[in-house]
Amino acid sequence: MSATSTASESWFTFDKQDMMVFILVMSLTGLQNAVTEILPEFTLGPLELGVGEFVFIPVVLVLLFRTYWAALAVPVGEIVFGEILLGEFDGLGAMEGVLLIPVCYYFAAKLLQDPENTTQLALVVFLAEGLEEFFAMFIDIGKVYVGVEELEAVPGLPESILVLEAVDLVTQMVITGIVFGVIPALYLYPKLHGKVEPLLGMEPYEGERGASMWRGFSAKAFLAMLVAFPLAFVAEAASEVGGAINVVWEPEFLEVYGQTFIAVPIAVSAVVAAVVWYRATQRPS
Repeated sequence: MSATSTASESWFTFDKQDMMVFILVMSLTGLQNAVTEILPEFTLGPLELGVGEFVFIPVVLVLLFRTYWAALAVPVGEIVFGEILLGEFDGLGAMEGVLLIPVCYYFAAKLLQDPENTTQLALVVFLAEGLEEFFAMFIDIGKVYVGVEELEAVPGLPESILVLEAVDLVTQMVITGIVFGVIPALYLYPKLHGKVEPLLGMEPYEGERGASMWRGFSAKAFLAMLVAFPLAFVAEAASEVGGAINVVWEPEFLEVYGQTFIAVPIAVSAVVAAVVWYRATQRPS
């Protein structure tokens, strides 16, 4: 049985267990992403409130398996089941998530050193989502300042990209980061920890009781975030400008077939997850 992660293990070591974990995380992330597409949004004054995603699902999975591949499966799942199957794929536009989400989630996951410490768990879950939202906010601000995107004013709020993005960050962190992130993760992670990993041939991460989060600080993961941020900005800006080398798949099935087409990615992702789970549980001990 292989370990979830070790200090000497390369980020890019990829074996059979990693493949199974990757597909499972990808499909479950795609499933939750497709489900959130059908949830309604509400208006509160000048604010539009909605569930961006059930972020506790991908974050908990990354915390359980603690590999870069598990983290990479998160944006890939969103792309495959939330964009390609819906006919809304923009290659360069998708690169922001591919570059930022894995390094942010992986960096945060490494900080969880005491799995039984609920305070540490809450901070890590909040940080994972917060880092990704923080970088995404500055990418949006940068696109306006360099002129590749126009400011979309919101009635009732100052016409300032800084104010608009700050308000959006706060609302997203409250709804997605806390309500649909930290709170359910505090329940789900202890329930799954030590039970799911062995089914996929991986050893649960035991950590050390009372260990500090600083012990898990990864300079490589931190540096990876700093490198990924400008690359993500360039890709996103190039996507807005157009004319760059890009792969676009936009038949827009939702507009053609209606909102009921959302059932397709939901069904496909659920089937993929079920097949992977079945194969995992049928493995000989």
